[in-house]
Amino acid sequence: MDTTVKPQDADDPETRAADPTRRLQPFLHDAVVALRAPSFALSRPDGQIEHGVDGFYHGDVRALSRLTVAVDGIPLAPVTGGFDGTDRAGFRAVLRGLGETTADPAVELHRHRTVTAGRLTEEFTVANAGRRRVAFRLTVTAATDLALMERVKTGEPCPLVPARAADGTTLTWSGDAVTVRLTADPAPGLLDPATGRLVYDVELDPGTGWTMTLHGTAAHADGDQFPAPPAGAVPWRTPAVRSADRRLDRWVRQSLADLDGLRLTDPRSNEGGAGGGRVDQFLAAGAPWFLTLFGRDSLWAARMLLPLGTELAAGTLRTLARRQGAVTDPAAEEQPGKILHEVRRGTQEFTDTFALPPVYYGTVDATPLWLVLLHDAWRWGLPPEQVEQLLPHAESALAWLRDHGDADGDGFLKYVDLTGRGLANQGWKDSGDAVRYQDGRLAEPPIALCEVQAYAYEAARGGAALLRAFGRPGADAWEEWAERLATRFRERFWTQDAAGPYPALALDRDGRPVDAITSQFGHLLGTGLLDQEESALLAARLTSPDLDSGHGLRTLSSAASGFNPYGYHIGSIWPHDTAIAVHGLVRAGFADAAASLAASLLTASAAFDARLPELFAGHGDQAGPWPAPYPASCRPQAWAAASAVHVLRAGLGLEADVPGGTITVAPGFARAYGPLTVTGLEAGGERLDVTVAADGTVSTRAPKGLRVITG
Repeated sequence: MDTTVKPQDADDPETRAADPTRRLQPFLHDAVVALRAPSFALSRPDGQIEHGVDGFYHGDVRALSRLTVAVDGIPLAPVTGGFDGTDRAGFRAVLRGLGETTADPAVELHRHRTVTAGRLTEEFTVANAGRRRVAFRLTVTAATDLALMERVKTGEPCPLVPARAADGTTLTWSGDAVTVRLTADPAPGLLDPATGRLVYDVELDPGTGWTMTLHGTAAHADGDQFPAPPAGAVPWRTPAVRSADRRLDRWVRQSLADLDGLRLTDPRSNEGGAGGGRVDQFLAAGAPWFLTLFGRDSLWAARMLLPLGTELAAGTLRTLARRQGAVTDPAAEEQPGKILHEVRRGTQEFTDTFALPPVYYGTVDATPLWLVLLHDAWRWGLPPEQVEQLLPHAESALAWLRDHGDADGDGFLKYVDLTGRGLANQGWKDSGDAVRYQDGRLAEPPIALCEVQAYAYEAARGGAALLRAFGRPGADAWEEWAERLATRFRERFWTQDAAGPYPALALDRDGRPVDAITSQFGHLLGTGLLDQEESALLAARLTSPDLDSGHGLRTLSSAASGFNPYGYHIGSIWPHDTAIAVHGLVRAGFADAAASLAASLLTASAAFDARLPELFAGHGDQAGPWPAPYPASCRPQAWAAASAVHVLRAGLGLEADVPGGTITVAPGFARAYGPLTVTGLEAGGERLDVTVAADGTVSTRAPKGLRVITG
């Protein structure tokens, strides 16, 4: 994920001292999010929409910045509030003192929220359970600033847009090709556009209730950039998981529900009639900050969900292929064959020195990850004709690795922001302070990240396998390229401290190892870049207490200078990062080490009601049994949610080679959750079920024509 809101020096104390009025990014840790992409509603646990990032959003615009309810002279005492599934939330409050004859509350306000694409529904129900007739005035207040998401994220206040009233039931707001309507049913006794107030005078007999519903809609004049998918058209199987640990079952269930809410479609699916009527889907990166197409995030999430089918992977690959770099454009950092970083409706102007164009290619890892996903989707059963249609894009992506990714010819993929206005760091840890030495000094670009070399190795090997399987030239050359990369990596990246050798986080502009100890170790395992002895060294590092917090992997060793448990990439914990390490450890043969990390993520999932956030604080279990939230984290977030499936796959030791006619099931730590039954996985387009009995015995129901290898 990225932190595109802040320039490299935004968190520097000298910067803050020089600009004491600098706005702060709003916090989200207590937010309640109801989501159905490309829309969502966000409020505090009392249901009120009125502060900070609160609002109803559609397509990166805040359609409503205020939606509050009050009862004249009666305090509302919130008693419960939270999300219900993915696209719904509910809130209850007691109207203190109203109708009470004993110490028991008598009158309750229930607020029920539902979000669909472009639409918010708020239902207010007041119920009188007391013995007295009650009368009260209820007022709903609505307003909007129609602020763009980048403005909201900076914490900068925006002026309100005046409302207009229509037919006594509706308020409307318009601006910059966005129109918002809020309609009440029944009509209020007073509708005041100047204040945005809808006023109701209500009387309730004992045992009766009253309901009012608000319908809010938001629409862009030119339509949605990435529309919502057709209802029910989920591009994966939804498996049922039942285990001896109900936390695992709930984590998978909630994660898949959240991923359903993050689905978007590519309106260019049928350009030129080539789509055959198919609507390609992909996963938006996360709410609230990143509810759009991101190369890296969407690719990783689709890769993690491959055991549920290949349709999402195919849609993600094609969506990004349609926007694959075709020219050299320094302003957008576009290059031929390159896969993009993110897409927005317009230029994001964060500061005078930090701005991103609508289609931005500032990423070094999306291109190799696109190739890896294509290879892995083929192995899981993506139909050959669909693979073949994408091979020209794969050849262009491979050429980018060779001709552009390695800008100075030293054989490593690297990046540098030549615009001076883009992302200073362009790997997955892309905050400005993420790439540093163990002593805290920041590395100078161009920078070659260790995990990007692993992705490139996998991409070249996978690309070679695809070229050979489909009778296209170049396979031998790409295998040789990969082996030369592995040799160079072994010669240049490995460094040493008192605990022994390890690969550096990166090489800096002078080719020196950036020696910080980080969670990136997990991204190297199982890729083929390392030998068994090297993998064993990293497995030991990943399970050491400076990285393994007990709640997941810290992004930076707690022993490093500059470690901050709340640092976006310098001490926090990212679920997807830990899940990648879990899977890598299993693939490299270290199931016991993977088991510990998987268990820590399961514990963290329970702390966050099974909806793991983008990241959380890295204090660790020595500081307390539950992790602290990172206050500005997205939640839900695509690769955090997809991590549940990735961990489940790792536990089952599940691998597929549909072209080769085999499926491998080799449970390791999954036995700890036995009896475990997973029904409704997919390989080769057909259903796959796996059961691990309490004694570790494995049974499967596999697609016809695929041989199951167990052990």
